[in-house]
Amino acid sequence: MAKHFLNDSSTLVIDSLEGLCAVNPHLSLDPSNKGFNPEYQTDFELTPFLKSGMLTGAVCGNIFASPNANQVRRGIDLLDNERGNYTGDVLNFGLSKEQYAALHPEKATRLKFVIVGDDVAVGKTQGNIVGRRGLAGTCLVYKIAGALASRGASLDEVYDLARWVASRIATIGVGSEHCHVPGTAASESHLGGNEIEIGMGIHNESGHQRLSPAPPLKDLVPKLLELLTSTSDPERSFVPFQGNDDKVILLVNNLGGLSELELGGVVGQVRKDLDAKGIKIERILAGTFMTSLNMPGFSVTLLLLPPANQEGPSTEHVLDLLDAETSAPGWKWSAKSSPSGQAAAHSPVIVERTAGTRKLVSSSNSKIFADAIGRACRNIIAAEPEITRMDTIAGDGDCGLTLKSGASGVLSRLESGQINGQDIVGSTIEIARVAEEHMGGTSGALYSIFFSALAQGIEAAPVDDPTIWSFALRYALEKLYTYTRARPPSRTLVDPLAAFVENFQDNAFAIAVRKAQEAAEATKNQEAKAGRSAYVGSKSLRDEQVADPGAWGVKVILESLFDQV
Repeated sequence: MAKHFLNDSSTLVIDSLEGLCAVNPHLSLDPSNKGFNPEYQTDFELTPFLKSGMLTGAVCGNIFASPNANQVRRGIDLLDNERGNYTGDVLNFGLSKEQYAALHPEKATRLKFVIVGDDVAVGKTQGNIVGRRGLAGTCLVYKIAGALASRGASLDEVYDLARWVASRIATIGVGSEHCHVPGTAASESHLGGNEIEIGMGIHNESGHQRLSPAPPLKDLVPKLLELLTSTSDPERSFVPFQGNDDKVILLVNNLGGLSELELGGVVGQVRKDLDAKGIKIERILAGTFMTSLNMPGFSVTLLLLPPANQEGPSTEHVLDLLDAETSAPGWKWSAKSSPSGQAAAHSPVIVERTAGTRKLVSSSNSKIFADAIGRACRNIIAAEPEITRMDTIAGDGDCGLTLKSGASGVLSRLESGQINGQDIVGSTIEIARVAEEHMGGTSGALYSIFFSALAQGIEAAPVDDPTIWSFALRYALEKLYTYTRARPPSRTLVDPLAAFVENFQDNAFAIAVRKAQEAAEATKNQEAKAGRSAYVGSKSLRDEQVADPGAWGVKVILESLFDQV
């Protein structure tokens, strides 16, 4: 969190603005005043919203600081036109407005001042004097009012609409950690390892509530929506929601450090919970609109649209302005329609498989087979943190979770009876399916190929042959070798797997497992020839003395099978 790519923290804002101009040639920078003029000016959060259909200009301060009055006044000078423009950042922008009016009394009426405070974390009592903070909902004000201005509306019309939008937006943020400000010393974590904070501001301010352990989204999102939509909370009923049949614009904003994968999950959960509350979503916007540098978190904004019988802007007019084209680089594409109905519940097509012609395990020992599989899965799940630690050093950090997902899938099939000791071939094929469907990626494919081939080997072996498992395992390994170049020693899962198969003679299980253990341990000192580890420096792997995570997973599985048998 405390590491950054920069030249000097004191020039970071200007450096970033210069980069923005390089990507967007229509922008020009006034570096002495940190202003933009898209032949046009900037608070840094506004910068990406400069272009036709949104803002004409903006003025920047330093990180987490507003620009001074002189910089704002310079922006007003550069943007002086008959139509006018609006902005906000209460004290310095207000000061510059009054100074400009004093210097140009003939233009005083052409300056309008809009304050956006959409944060619901700050209650009415607490915010009575300081006011509410402006968060990502501000971007909706930029877009809707900016679109109206681009159509030639008067300053008063734009001002009135901006104020109307500002009065009907509510935002709440949540983060798993505070951000780090470039140029400051690294500090200890503000939050516990399994703690999140609700109500965090974009300037690193603490929120109003901490939750530990961090709840899953299905429990967290309803808490956030209650803060946004409650009409019974005397401290936070800022927007006049009525309940069923309310219509909203939804904006889910990345606070800077959230992965796109997680953000997508947040959007999906918010949509489900709004549907459950009877609130109709007319538009969904999602992405990085207003950040708190690299804060790992998100915010949810709702803009309450007007009912049909209410005076003022109509829902159709507001949506038309939101949908209007803009070339502002910071505005994210969104569908110009309400989201489609919930997808029908998945009903997977199940292809029935005819059971093998023989049962290879009798009823007297079928329980041992099932218990051994279950034990291996539970031990893999228990080993996930250690395997993840290894893979964080030696790979891309997902091996533990991938194996855990596969193990959980197999346990589910055990509970349903799809994997059992009565049909070994069918059960082995089912394990291969789980590896394919639940694990995915390279390891999922390798496991699926191996178990599919193992089933073929069992089927092909002579009936009642005591070496059936030795034959089937060798058959499966040879099949696997046709799809991977990895051969021991390669610092991959192939190392312990091959050691086990090659030493599994006459059902010598104990010897084979010991050889597999030794092969997995040996990967700590090996140079990676395949897999993700091949991209990691061999010296760093040896220095860390970390085993290959895939090999370690195979070791855990084989040890578990041996303990049960």
